Amino acid sequence: MTLTLAQRLERFQVRMAELEFWRVHKTAKIDGWRFNDTPIALGEAWPQIHGTQRFAGSAAVPAGWPLEDTRLYVDLGGESLITIASDDGVSKTVGLDPYHREFGVPAARFTVTSETVARLPFGEPVRKPHLERAELLWLEPSVDKLWLLVRQIAEAITVLEGHDVVPHLLDAGEDALRSLDWPSATADYVSRTSMALMQQKIWQLPDLKAEPAGLEDHHRASVIKAYDALMARLAGLRERFPPQGKIALTGHAHIDLAWLWPYDETRRKIRRTFHTALSLMEGSADFRFNQSTAHYYAQIAEDDPDLLERVKEQVKAGKWETVGGLWIEPDTNMPTGESLSRQVLYGQRYFEQTFGVRHTVCWLPDCFGFTGALPQILRQGGMTSFFTIKVNWSETNRFPADLFWWEGIDGSRVLAHTFDNPMQGYNGFVRPDCFVPTWKNFRQKDKHETTLLCVGYGDGGGGVTPEMVMREEQLRVFPAIPQAEWTRVEDFFDGAHETAAKKALHVWQGEIYLELHRATLTSQSAVKRLHRKAERTLITAETVAGLAHLMGAGRPASLEPTWRVVLKNEFHDILPGSSIAEVYVDAVRELDGAIAEGTAALDQAMTALAGRLPAASGGDSGAVLVVNPSLSPRAIRLDLPDGSVSAEGTLPPLGIAVLPASALAPAPGLTVTKNTLENATIKVTLAEDGSIASILHKPTGREAIDGRGNRLYAYTADKPRNWDAWDVENDYIEKAEEITGFDAIEIVETGPHRVAIRIKRTWRHSSIVQTLSLGANARRLDIHTEIDWHDRRVMLRSLSELAVKSKTATCECAYGVLERPTGSNTSWDEAMFEAPAHRFVDLSEPDFGVALLNDAKYGHSMRGSVLGLSLLRSPIYPDPLADEGHQAFTYALMPHAGTWYEGGVREEAEDLNQPLIALPVTDRAVGAWQPLAPKGIDAALSGFKPSEEGDDLVLRVFEPTGRRGDFSVSLPDGWATSGPVTILEEPMDGVAATGLLPFEVKSWRLTRT
Repeated sequence: MTLTLAQRLERFQVRMAELEFWRVHKTAKIDGWRFNDTPIALGEAWPQIHGTQRFAGSAAVPAGWPLEDTRLYVDLGGESLITIASDDGVSKTVGLDPYHREFGVPAARFTVTSETVARLPFGEPVRKPHLERAELLWLEPSVDKLWLLVRQIAEAITVLEGHDVVPHLLDAGEDALRSLDWPSATADYVSRTSMALMQQKIWQLPDLKAEPAGLEDHHRASVIKAYDALMARLAGLRERFPPQGKIALTGHAHIDLAWLWPYDETRRKIRRTFHTALSLMEGSADFRFNQSTAHYYAQIAEDDPDLLERVKEQVKAGKWETVGGLWIEPDTNMPTGESLSRQVLYGQRYFEQTFGVRHTVCWLPDCFGFTGALPQILRQGGMTSFFTIKVNWSETNRFPADLFWWEGIDGSRVLAHTFDNPMQGYNGFVRPDCFVPTWKNFRQKDKHETTLLCVGYGDGGGGVTPEMVMREEQLRVFPAIPQAEWTRVEDFFDGAHETAAKKALHVWQGEIYLELHRATLTSQSAVKRLHRKAERTLITAETVAGLAHLMGAGRPASLEPTWRVVLKNEFHDILPGSSIAEVYVDAVRELDGAIAEGTAALDQAMTALAGRLPAASGGDSGAVLVVNPSLSPRAIRLDLPDGSVSAEGTLPPLGIAVLPASALAPAPGLTVTKNTLENATIKVTLAEDGSIASILHKPTGREAIDGRGNRLYAYTADKPRNWDAWDVENDYIEKAEEITGFDAIEIVETGPHRVAIRIKRTWRHSSIVQTLSLGANARRLDIHTEIDWHDRRVMLRSLSELAVKSKTATCECAYGVLERPTGSNTSWDEAMFEAPAHRFVDLSEPDFGVALLNDAKYGHSMRGSVLGLSLLRSPIYPDPLADEGHQAFTYALMPHAGTWYEGGVREEAEDLNQPLIALPVTDRAVGAWQPLAPKGIDAALSGFKPSEEGDDLVLRVFEPTGRRGDFSVSLPDGWATSGPVTILEEPMDGVAATGLLPFEVKSWRLTRT
């Protein structure tokens, strides 16, 4: 009778499963454990489960057991860092998790100690943890190796279905199993195999032996012979059926800085994972491991300095690769360009100072889309290559390439690679059925012969297992499947660059938008606002301190320690809002602290600046020191202790002025009624429900609203099929409740500097209070919003129907803008129903437009002539109380003449996000100063900071509109600018000393002469 290949494979799998039950010759339980110094028996529940617990035990290898074949198997009931130490001082520390539970022993007698938490790798609580298992195993290494080898053959047969090699692989595997000389004594055999699936289904098993006999020497000899013969036969088949494709393997452990666990747990995960990786390197000369994130190494330096020294040794040996070049793996949609620059600056400097290396590869496997500003930032930071796999997560359109040039908005290019591994993506496995589909999915195989694949348990850390290392060794002789070998990531990209120099590759221009996880632009919006404020406070504090230094004050202190806190909270599961509540308790505390430190530095800078200004001959009780911290002229709008100021006149870029009380008189023409707000530039009329019926732009005579503006909608069907905090489905609009009812509409400010109308609303269990205000000199209508939210699984949005028609909307991004379609002509357009923007989105015709500004939001929609802003979401996973309670923010509507840049939209967005800095003074002379004056085309300030080396200042600007032209700065006597420097503050070759290209980022050192 002839069986089909499928039937033979099934038979082969059944027969090979038998090997598992003979893998261990003998076992010996380890008793006498202590839990936090209290005795605990095997199988006993933990006396307490909260926090970090400590287990301690000791073991003696039974007489006659070969030490090299003895293993410690431990399951303490949760994730652990364990130390195995012999009596003579030899010890090994490793991570213990569901994938790492079996370890070699250092001596015949040893102790085991642990730091243990009642959690699993993805943060899942172990509700009733027990001391599950602790025993010594006398391993049969020959059986262990053969069992793994035949499993790999079965996996290869499955994934190579239809390939000519399949019957030969099956023949080889069947012959190997048939060649075994195997035990058959009834009592021993039945007892050994009692845990097999078919045995477990039996009504009543016979009495089982407690210690059934294992293999004897002649059995072992047959296993060794079968293994050697099978490996030789596979090698022969490899000659006949050569490998198809090449895979560069890199060991990896993606460790989310915080996600389904708080950061304190991450600190423990880092140690567990690092120790595990080092232990694998001790047993394998070929194994290579990569780990990104400068912050992790800095944390290890505090928590476990000896561990860091061991990592340094392996970095020097070339086995441990510190990839990435950034401080952490950040979200890239929401941080400012300056924040992303600091990620590179502080990351690269740390790696160089700690390990003596700079990185050429940006490693961001798991972020939710990528700003088009990133290639330029990477290039200036010394990185020429970029890696992610996230582009393969898009649900609607397939990204067109997996080895390609990524061209940023300024034209800078980095070589990008992504792989499509269906087995857990960047948490891959060393298996034939992982290698084959990964290679099959590699679309640029006609251009380049190798794809990258990172392997190891991740997200919650853990990394590579000993089995994966052994699997790689065995797979070296396998036929047909791709050839894989441990490789350094930078070596892979070096080879890819050689290919790219010879062959034309696809070029992707601009942002890489992820057609998934769009709700991360809104979830946990209160933390997003704190982050925005922290960024701006630090940039402003540095800028004012730099201006004071140019005026003769002392050199500013570095704010790097505070910046590091902000950068940490840009991690791609913190800032996007996809973590548990405990993470946001930490984030709020840390960001509040960063804002406080930045504010203190700003106050100190203002005081220092005031001290460098001429003294007044007589006091002026109404005088105010005002600083413009931007590169744009700014209207005189101030928030003073006794109220707001909205005066005539402007302050030049980076200008400093002491204004007398007479200069603070309100601009004329400001009025308010129960349903109108009006000044010299715009007139706003409210509808009966409090939405906006009209915004008349007086200079052009154009109406900005076609329908109604600021219509509030609650979307109660915001219930994605997966990834609750991450996703918003495109059908969320199908169930919308417009919030038209109100509790009160009242005038709350009547001028002379500002007028305001307050609208109080209640929706279900939540309240929304919006104060619509108009300054005397304002060009925009501010909508200050305070929400007390107590409803779940709802999305709140504001929609404004505009009297403007355009095929595209202009959206601010890091270091520039990009245009997005307002229609849905293609599947790519349709998929972009929620998209990121920073401080503004603008819809313009050639001579008129309307901008939607904000000081805290990122999720936008632009469909037809309607601009939408997502205000909050309230998912229940992984934080059931996300966006619960109070939050406050401001957004604004701004009509303008001309295009967005002709109308000054960016300048108004800057003003909304960072008003002029004001300090009442009584002893400074009235006057104006501009120690750093820009000349040429309009530019935007990225940062103005003390240099990392030396006593210089570093000025960084960018061209924000997509134009080009002359640009330079003038400085006070005694100061000069160097030639352009990179983000790393090193000279740039081949770059003009002055002038700016479209979206170019350019920095200069300012040096005392």
